[in-house]
Amino acid sequence: MTLQGKTAVITGSNSGIGLGIAIEMAKAGADVVINSFTDREDDHALAAQIAADHGVNARYIQADMSKGDQCRALIEQAGACDILINNAGIQHVAAIDEFPQDKWDAIIAINMSSAYHTTAAALPMMRAAGWGRVINIASAHGLTASPYKSAYVAAKHGVVGMTKVVALETAREPITANAICPGYVLTPLVEAQIPDTMKEYNMSREEVVENVLLTRQPSKEFATVEQMGGTAVFLCSDAAAQITGTTISVDGGWTAL
Repeated sequence: MTLQGKTAVITGSNSGIGLGIAIEMAKAGADVVINSFTDREDDHALAAQIAADHGVNARYIQADMSKGDQCRALIEQAGACDILINNAGIQHVAAIDEFPQDKWDAIIAINMSSAYHTTAAALPMMRAAGWGRVINIASAHGLTASPYKSAYVAAKHGVVGMTKVVALETAREPITANAICPGYVLTPLVEAQIPDTMKEYNMSREEVVENVLLTRQPSKEFATVEQMGGTAVFLCSDAAAQITGTTISVDGGWTAL
């Protein structure tokens, strides 16, 4: 399929899942806007590389997703937003009675509230264009829970609920809203955790992956950023025009348990 003539804005996309989605969108012909809170030469070079590799327009726009005004400014600066991918997220692990309030506030702001601000800013653009896709990157934790992740689980459940509301509010329009719920995805951040975990548990890489990281993922295989991007591209296709207000799990069977 081709997304030529469409602009995709992907939050939190200078690495990991967000970057994987941006590249797959560019492969499908979409112009892309990537984003993070930094403003380094490397960030802008990454956008230039995507443009050169795939023959699309690509830009990097700095915006702090913990701040509502910057979330909205990102969409405004993009100038067009046919496809909105709300991907930005952070994590902190602690028991709820010991969970730092500032960490709670930051996770709710970045993982959930940012999606509200960007969606509110993008919908008028989608309506003016006569077409739109809102794709929220939730998590298996948007459908289930784990201990010590109260803020993350609350935020991702909130994202799933908000996705359904947006879908209902746009149901009579050529706009859809869906959430992708990944399990463990092999990103540079996850890869970097493996050596320390091997030392901590005195395990091989294979043992750490199967028995520690993927303990709840029945396939015992990581999902890939390319699979996340491919799922997002599918949700932009004509075949997915009547898929709205739902979740698509890419979790190796996690939520089937």
